[in-house]
Amino acid sequence: MRVGFIGIGKLGLIAAEVMADAGYDVAGYDKAKVESNKISVKSSIQEAVSGRDLIFVAVPTPHVTEYGGHIPCMHLQPKDFNYDIVKQVLSEINQHVTQNQLVVLISTVLPGTTRRELRPLITNARFIYNPYLIAMGSVAWDMVNPEMVIIGTEDGDVTHDAKILADFYKTFMQNDPRYEVGTWDEAEGIKIFYNTFISTKIGLVNMIQDVAEKNGNMNVDVVTNALARSTHRITGPAYLKAGLGDAGGCHPRDNIALRYMAEKLDLGYDMFEMVMRAREVQAENMAKKLIAIAKEKDLPVWIHGKAFKPNVAYVDGSYSLLVGYYVEQAGVFVNYVDPLTGDAHDSIHGVVLMAHHAPTTYGNTTMKQADHQDFYCAVQPGSVIVDPWRYLKHDDINKMGCTLVQYGNTRLHQE
Repeated sequence: MRVGFIGIGKLGLIAAEVMADAGYDVAGYDKAKVESNKISVKSSIQEAVSGRDLIFVAVPTPHVTEYGGHIPCMHLQPKDFNYDIVKQVLSEINQHVTQNQLVVLISTVLPGTTRRELRPLITNARFIYNPYLIAMGSVAWDMVNPEMVIIGTEDGDVTHDAKILADFYKTFMQNDPRYEVGTWDEAEGIKIFYNTFISTKIGLVNMIQDVAEKNGNMNVDVVTNALARSTHRITGPAYLKAGLGDAGGCHPRDNIALRYMAEKLDLGYDMFEMVMRAREVQAENMAKKLIAIAKEKDLPVWIHGKAFKPNVAYVDGSYSLLVGYYVEQAGVFVNYVDPLTGDAHDSIHGVVLMAHHAPTTYGNTTMKQADHQDFYCAVQPGSVIVDPWRYLKHDDINKMGCTLVQYGNTRLHQE
């Protein structure tokens, strides 16, 4: 493998040199003057890509200066990244490559950008989207010890090119990372939401710090260390399965109470206002989906599971009821089926939202599979089943004479 690397700046140069340290012949280019004793620095993009098997593109997608985070910017109009540089570079690369070469874009972009704006610029070579999880100050270590390697292909399949790229990385990775392959859009999402998860965690723990300062008699580290050791639900994989929103008699009211505390302690901000607002808007979005299908198919709306979670009879803080509220606000009547809340039925027919899924709700507890059943009653043929957990299979639902909609999965080809 001969490697070309376009964009050998403060991050790209170190990444390229790691590849060179692994024994690869690396040629690099940057519009700024760059020196290296490990890679061959070329004077043009054409020189850097000529005869190269893999061509990595790591040019910036900047915001304007005011959006850098070093000065207040929340009063400014939200803006996308600026893609001018990456578009210009990809267009020029396309003039000098062939189908024997694989162009690998690393630059951070928002979901949908590659498919809409960037991939069409590479017509003469193959293409992969492959954003890195590297950070200033630890680039060399991050390159060989990534938490994961993100690879985006057009349809999310592990293509021959994806395998080539994975095999390339395996020759110098030191921690045997996992390889996450998805569509271009999914790879973009993994990268951007990975970063923003970190921002959210930092914002939350720093709120605890502010509470300690304002409230008194608190050491923030006692609180955060206890949370950090809580690997069952908080810092582990739990609650990373999209579906219905947070529910029950505790969590929603806790967030609302924290809104009050933020105001009482005069923190100057209210993180939980947005948490609760998002919870409600997400329920409304789900309701709109049900309404749209119901009107298109001329079917009634059923919510499969009325309690706030499966295997209980309580409706306190039920997200099912919240979704139902928004459906009814639009003038559409809602039916519920849940044997534990007194809403038992022998069969139902309509647009059916699968609100309950015990394996997701109960995680790794002993209740995970206890008494789990896909359906509380028979679903009549002609119904449309909306699965926000994406655990039902099209083949199984088709055999019932029904149609499956996997809410949150908009791939053209679904299993």
